[in-house]
Amino acid sequence: MPAGLCHNHALTINLIYPDRMKYTLIKIFRILLFLTIGIFFLVLAFRDVQLNNLWRGLMSASYPWVLLSLLLATLAFISRSYRWILLIEPLGYKPSPKNTFYALMSGYLANFILPRIGEITRCGSLNQTERIPADSLLGTVITERISDLIVLILAAVTAILLKTELFGNFLHTYIFQPFYRRMLALLDFPWFIHILVISVVILFILFYRMFASQLSNYRIYSRMKKIVRNIADGVISVAYMKKNLHFLLHTIFIWLMYFLMTWALFMSLPVTAKLGASDALFIMVVGGLGMMAPVQGGIGTYHWIVSVGLGIYGISRQEGLVFATLSHESQALLMIILGSFSMYMVFISRKKAAKRDRNLDNSSG
Repeated sequence: MPAGLCHNHALTINLIYPDRMKYTLIKIFRILLFLTIGIFFLVLAFRDVQLNNLWRGLMSASYPWVLLSLLLATLAFISRSYRWILLIEPLGYKPSPKNTFYALMSGYLANFILPRIGEITRCGSLNQTERIPADSLLGTVITERISDLIVLILAAVTAILLKTELFGNFLHTYIFQPFYRRMLALLDFPWFIHILVISVVILFILFYRMFASQLSNYRIYSRMKKIVRNIADGVISVAYMKKNLHFLLHTIFIWLMYFLMTWALFMSLPVTAKLGASDALFIMVVGGLGMMAPVQGGIGTYHWIVSVGLGIYGISRQEGLVFATLSHESQALLMIILGSFSMYMVFISRKKAAKRDRNLDNSSG
């Protein structure tokens, strides 16, 4: 199991996958599948690229600017951990900023193993150090993701409005049009398939309404119902948050740091140093879309889409990949270092908590 996976989630897996070997094989298959997708985009991005030229480009970078971008990223991580606390407080818990930060960074590290497993890992880590129900924490993470998606959409709209023709054509050609084609492909099934899907959904609803009382006798049903309820509580925690202004300010600060990170990295390379603030906003949005792809840590997808995005400024794919590689790998290195340290601290906290619990049991006995 991934490090930091919560006990409650593990219990659910045991109920759903009684055959541990089968579950392990499924997990390995998922890792290899997403890794294959990432490798595909890496090959797509780096095809016909001279690695010697890429290395020379990386060596020509001004690394004080890179270090500044990493400092800005760290500030964004710290702010993100405090924002998470604001979502947790309405649930009746107040985790320490230190443990919240460790959980957050453990999640980022886990995303390099399997996409989106980081959300579960960060919930499990905080569950182990602060004894907060992991299911409720997952709901708060979903709320976080929705908030960040809204900001990313607003940033994309702003970038388009600043340079409508330039950015609009790129997003239409490389983002919206492919997405539209995929949606049409998903809907392009024979009519009887649509009827079958609708019938299955209706039958499921009828079955649930008819046998809801009997289903409550089954442990797995009760457990899944509790998980869904706790997740829902976490999602709507924002409605009961007393510090809405603080949440908004942290969100603005986080994305301001992301924007300044991109601009600082522009300054690190001669070929991108001439680009301005609106260009940094555009590349931040494009890079965000690349990181949202279901691959480990945005590997491949980030490199490809950022190099294509820089191409609209007349920057060659070779030079664009130098920037994308410098940006992605510096951030990845930061996440690996902070994530590894955080996982170690979570492990230490777990040992201390277990020892404390044993001492309490011995004293009460």
